[in-house]
Amino acid sequence: MDETIQPLNRIAIEFGNFHIYWYGIIIAFGALLGLIIASREGKRRGLPKDLFVDLILFAAPISIICARIYYVIFEWSYYSEHPSEIISIWNGGIAIHGALIGAVATTIVFSRVKGISFWKIADIAAPSVILGQAIGRWGNFMNQEAHGGPTTRHFLENLHLPDFIINQMYIEGVYYIPTFLYESIWDFLGFILLLALRKVNLGRGEIFLSYAIWYSIGRYYVEGLRTDSLMLTSQLRMAQVISIVLIIVSLVLIIYRRKKGYAQVKYRD
Repeated sequence: MDETIQPLNRIAIEFGNFHIYWYGIIIAFGALLGLIIASREGKRRGLPKDLFVDLILFAAPISIICARIYYVIFEWSYYSEHPSEIISIWNGGIAIHGALIGAVATTIVFSRVKGISFWKIADIAAPSVILGQAIGRWGNFMNQEAHGGPTTRHFLENLHLPDFIINQMYIEGVYYIPTFLYESIWDFLGFILLLALRKVNLGRGEIFLSYAIWYSIGRYYVEGLRTDSLMLTSQLRMAQVISIVLIIVSLVLIIYRRKKGYAQVKYRD
């Protein structure tokens, strides 16, 4: 039975030698849906109608470039010997922490130019970001990447997964743990949590910092199961190190901002 399993086609549309991959389509869909949600919430919070459209025009390409640079740096032993593949992001190989660095840096500059609080923009965007991440993991699914270690079909069937997921986790004669799915579910739950936190009316900046904490907790666990981690050393997984740092920094910032009175301005103000 297993010998007859064929992976899903990574190519969605093909025009001769020009290919459009599901990976890019899925990530673009997640970004577009996140943009719509952020724009509507920004309008309710009194921000200019096209603010998030203007922001994503800068943030999207910068984030993709930073995500790729981040990935290539930690896989330099391979890309130094295959430099022509450095720009081949359609084959996968972008790091979300690199994308976040690019997005945050862009938003800081953008907010200063526009004269709007970075924290206000970040709070509104946080649910959209984690939703985009949840959807984007399905791009990894199509590429058969971001999976965990070897497992059995029986294990996957016991998770009550549909056959199309189980079959896609069959790679070169071996079944693998669908860690892409674990993280996607965790991120969808985070999206629901952040929407609920809007109603709590936390201090400005605390929804975004809650996002950083929630995402980092899940990423730390999932990263420990993956087989394709970017390594800081032979023993330290880079994503786990970054996750711990983000949790600590976010908690410190929440406490610091509350003590200094910066959090007196609420999300709905």
